[in-house]
Amino acid sequence: MSQLRWLDDEEQRTWRTFLMAVHLLDAALDRQLRHDSGMPHAYYQILVMLSEAPGRELTMTRLARLLRSSPSRLSHAAARLEAEGMIRRFKRPGDRRTTLVEITDQGMKTLREAAAGHVREVRRLVFDVLTREQVEQLHGISESMLGALDPQGEEPRYVDPEGTGNQS
Repeated sequence: MSQLRWLDDEEQRTWRTFLMAVHLLDAALDRQLRHDSGMPHAYYQILVMLSEAPGRELTMTRLARLLRSSPSRLSHAAARLEAEGMIRRFKRPGDRRTTLVEITDQGMKTLREAAAGHVREVRRLVFDVLTREQVEQLHGISESMLGALDPQGEEPRYVDPEGTGNQS
């Protein structure tokens, strides 16, 4: 049995700083979206995933996987979004076991209205405080972590809309 390698002082400092930054970033983005658009960050992410999907629809199972959400948590969020007219759920024709969800025109309008404030906040909190070199380093660090977290590449990655890069 191998000996446990404890974090040294620098690693511990880096780890704690990273965790705090991620925690505060998520809270700040949620706060901004709730204040400006009346929706939590999780709902915004649902609308984004649907807006980018072929035909603006996904199965509930696929959407849960993309969001790393439990089916019950997603079902609750979907019920709220559906009640607000932002999404529509329906059974797949010919397969009553599969539920599809699509973003409605109202959902697209809400997403477009929320996107500007969200992007401003992401820019303010992340990209405006980093140099171009740090942005590249952050991308490389994130790719390295994804390699350890998802070594088979099973989880979806960002696809370059220009088609100039690989999925990352």
